[in-house]
Amino acid sequence: MDTGIDVRSVGVVTPRTARFSEPLRLKSGAVIDRYELVYETYGRLNADRSNAVLVCHALNASHHAAGFYAEDAQEVGWWDNMIGPGKPVDTNRFFVIGVNNLGGCHGSTGPKSVNPATGKPWGAEFPVVTVEDWVAAQARLADHLGIGQFAAVMGGSLGAMQSLAWTVSFPGRIRHALVIACAPNLSAQNIAFNEVARQAIITDPDFHGGHYYERGTTPKRGLRVARMVGHITYLSDDVMAAKFGRQLRHGRPTYSFDADFEIESYLRHQGIKFSEYFDANTYLRITKALDYFDPAFEHRGDLTRALAPATAKFLVISFTTDWRFSPERSREIVKALLDNHREVTYAEIDAPHGHDAFLLDDPRYHRLVAAYFDRIGAEAGA
Repeated sequence: MDTGIDVRSVGVVTPRTARFSEPLRLKSGAVIDRYELVYETYGRLNADRSNAVLVCHALNASHHAAGFYAEDAQEVGWWDNMIGPGKPVDTNRFFVIGVNNLGGCHGSTGPKSVNPATGKPWGAEFPVVTVEDWVAAQARLADHLGIGQFAAVMGGSLGAMQSLAWTVSFPGRIRHALVIACAPNLSAQNIAFNEVARQAIITDPDFHGGHYYERGTTPKRGLRVARMVGHITYLSDDVMAAKFGRQLRHGRPTYSFDADFEIESYLRHQGIKFSEYFDANTYLRITKALDYFDPAFEHRGDLTRALAPATAKFLVISFTTDWRFSPERSREIVKALLDNHREVTYAEIDAPHGHDAFLLDDPRYHRLVAAYFDRIGAEAGA
């Protein structure tokens, strides 16, 4: 009988929570005294603990990277096509960890959590976190799990920035870094898109300066617009043309401000769906983390100097139609690594999907990742 469940799925998964009482000093100077991180694991840690892989999530994802929940088999992990038995990141060989980052809205301590100092949700008082702060917290989770060194740290987009940060923050704790659909920092245009999205949220009358929890409101209108703006940047013009073109929903114009075009309807649907589950304060902080990421900033713009501490081996992947993090930006990373005589494999994949390509089922992309993990597995004895 066909159950509709992927036979290569990791199956039913259960989130876990790690609690930390040692204060974490953030890059901003703020300190979080106690916090929790929600995480999931797939596969088994081998005897010498050499087969652990950390998967870092992008903007609107979470710890739920693979498998599904017993109460909802439709809630499949965001990178389920990549992680599982016989998949590119083969859980028959590797112990894979997904974690919801600090400041998130999927269980880890964040703006929705209660501030122990006030007994109320943190709201606007939750500090701005950075990619480097997330990596520091992830390192503590690795300590909690007894993992001294990762076979690999991987991610796409904002997740790839975390992977890159791992190589310079904790160079001795990572053997391989997979940096997919990434940039060494955001362009002015990307920062501009993020600011428009933030302003949509901040100016929503239901935002209440970030303290909307106690008002019993949610700035859904702002979140919807923020998601619509962001979603446009994740798709290529070719994909939009192929999927929607200039198709009219009713076959003719209605001469109104309703959603006449299919692309308008699609964006509105994505915005509404997003506003139902994502937290606005978290969105503000994650986009700021994107904006602030710039390893070269403290090295007078010299990316080669910034990446000099890295000792890992790298797989860097870009996609030709990704105009948000274009291949040229990945090549900047590759050049800086080669200037430091690091071992780098680079692939530029001709895919039509835009930035979202790192989430999709491109066979060339998946074969490349699988081949690279074969190499990692051989080194780790997995």
